[in-house]
Amino acid sequence: MLELNFDPFPVLTTERLILRQMTAADANEVFFFRSDDVVMKYIGRPKAQSVDEAVKWLEMVNDNLVRNDGICWAVTLKDDPTMIGNISFWRMEKEHFRAETGYVLHPEHYGKGIMSEAMQAILQYGFNVMKLHSVEANIDPENTASKNLLERNGFIREAYFRENYFFDGVFYDSAIYSLLAPGK
Repeated sequence: MLELNFDPFPVLTTERLILRQMTAADANEVFFFRSDDVVMKYIGRPKAQSVDEAVKWLEMVNDNLVRNDGICWAVTLKDDPTMIGNISFWRMEKEHFRAETGYVLHPEHYGKGIMSEAMQAILQYGFNVMKLHSVEANIDPENTASKNLLERNGFIREAYFRENYFFDGVFYDSAIYSLLAPGK
């Protein structure tokens, strides 16, 4: 079984990015991500209606962190501490050495390779430090940007579930991608 400890919080650095812990100071950015039509287009959840909802989400993320049940990094540019996205490991299956990844990015930064750079950093951390055996991603098959991100980073589509997700009166399909630890 995975033995995880995210204290102290693992700050990750790449060529252009700093992946740091989210704080209450990020509430406005979290609210934007969780309420913006473009960002939420392929995320089958109700949009946030207030900054208070974003604060509650941040509290839930930090509770998961304290319990070592998940970790979510704020994605920032090295020269600007403003959160431009986030990326996480959640839905940990410690007994199976597996976690699900999720991510969002501000639309102003689409197409610049930022999320791929962040993904590479957390995968290295996940496989080398956390000792994950596999990472999963569950996406809307219509989300070609997410599909391309995952495939560029070595993920393989394992499953396609038809109309398995019900949200806002509509049944949606899901595509499940996974990546095994290097050498597996």
